[in-house]
Amino acid sequence: MSGTPARTAADAATSDVVCLGESMVTFLPSQPGRLADVPSFVRGIGGAESNVACALAAAGHRAAWVSRVGADGFGDHLVAAISAYGVDTSAVRRDPTRPTGIYFRTATDRAADVHEVAYYRAGSAASAMSPANVPYEALLAGRVLHLSGITAALSADCLALLRELTAPRPGRPLVSFDVNHRPGLWRDGDASPDVLLDLARGADLVFVGEDEAEEAWGISGAEAIRAALPEPAVLVVKRGAEGATVFSAPRRGTGPAHPGGTGTDTVTTVPALRVDVVAPVGAGDAFAAGFLSATLRGLPVRDRARHGHLMAAAALTVPGDLTDPPARDRADHLAALDDVAWGRLRLGPGWTGDDTEVRST
Repeated sequence: MSGTPARTAADAATSDVVCLGESMVTFLPSQPGRLADVPSFVRGIGGAESNVACALAAAGHRAAWVSRVGADGFGDHLVAAISAYGVDTSAVRRDPTRPTGIYFRTATDRAADVHEVAYYRAGSAASAMSPANVPYEALLAGRVLHLSGITAALSADCLALLRELTAPRPGRPLVSFDVNHRPGLWRDGDASPDVLLDLARGADLVFVGEDEAEEAWGISGAEAIRAALPEPAVLVVKRGAEGATVFSAPRRGTGPAHPGGTGTDTVTTVPALRVDVVAPVGAGDAFAAGFLSATLRGLPVRDRARHGHLMAAAALTVPGDLTDPPARDRADHLAALDDVAWGRLRLGPGWTGDDTEVRST
């Protein structure tokens, strides 16, 4: 974890990325098994958007997190833990009447049938976020505003907020949107697939898993997903062990606000790395952070995807959602390998350490 102190409100206008969303105190199992059988849990933190902010700050970027937490001990812990990564938390608001969300999960892969998650977030402080109570000056202060579909599922007010932030407007930051389809979070009667598709169409950069696109929209294959989402200038389709396919189109105009694709896509496919997985959580958020980091640095699309894979590998080789990324010069060296050398890499626990040898096969 970075020891960089939290930045002040005066620094917020210089943020590279501002992330909006709920973070919760997470309780991680001390051993595998059903929630009913796990004897104890270890406290951590978790939230898609704050995970991205923490990873970006640890990688040397100016990152801010905007949210609401309860005026309680769990809220204190979240703000302190996220600040400790070097994330600006000055725009986080305290809610005196609503609690901070918490959740428990099992150690298995989220996609596995035996995976369990118990959320205690209904009526949480973050679910009360709305267009009327968020600090817009902080949200619009960065070069990139990162959002996810999880926030839209928390409440009608949160959905209204995301609709407003993804609507075209002059001078807005580049809007990054991770679909993050979580069917269990949506309220009865909400058309979550259509909502997520509409929000994604309003963003400039979209991350979506091939599996979640099929589950949410009944769409199979990267090309079909692009056909359903022609508006974003950059669409990243994550394909699990197969890697990622990035569709990038020429920008409209010269500014970053809602560039939109107006020409023929450039399609870039980057194979995933072979990883000795410790815990299959946090990889999606880490991938987004790696891709955004490389985007902020103006790296080529292939290298953006490779940095996404490297950051995901860092998360996959530790027990929790968050870890220190590899040093930038080391990540740059690995991302610049030729295709054969990239394909031979195999990363295991501890690979991000400066004195740890990276294996090739």
